[in-house]
Amino acid sequence: MENKYVGYLLFGVSILIMILILLFNSTMKSFVDETCSLEHGLSCPMYEAISKQTYLALGVIGLLIIVSVALVFSKPQKEFIFKTRTIEKKIPKKKLDLSDLKEEEKQVLELIQSNKAVFQSDLIEKTGFGKAKMTRIIDRLEGKGFVERKRRGMTNVVVLKD
Repeated sequence: MENKYVGYLLFGVSILIMILILLFNSTMKSFVDETCSLEHGLSCPMYEAISKQTYLALGVIGLLIIVSVALVFSKPQKEFIFKTRTIEKKIPKKKLDLSDLKEEEKQVLELIQSNKAVFQSDLIEKTGFGKAKMTRIIDRLEGKGFVERKRRGMTNVVVLKD
């Protein structure tokens, strides 16, 4: 709901409550006139209590009216749109030019493509290459823009580059 509409609603409720307070005030005064004037005369202490309660209630209503006017004349805020789900377009996979790669580089790249993200230590286990050789292969693939290495704790995760 916009601030303006909330302001109008609050203003209407405030006017309604003010009418009810004034009706209640007049009813209470007529009740006090009938019961209290016989015992105390013209200076009944209930008149003072009724007046205090009425002024307090009208003061609160005045605050509500001020807030409602401020809401009516305030600038509308930007709307927030919450995304509940996103629709992803299928991006066609680009063909990689593997012609200038060595056999071991092709083998490592195929493993990375099939798993999308692989720990470097898993690549060493699956291929049987040594740590230094695997590091050099991934360095070459990274230099050619095929993969990207991301540090995860004490090991690396190798992912395909977008």
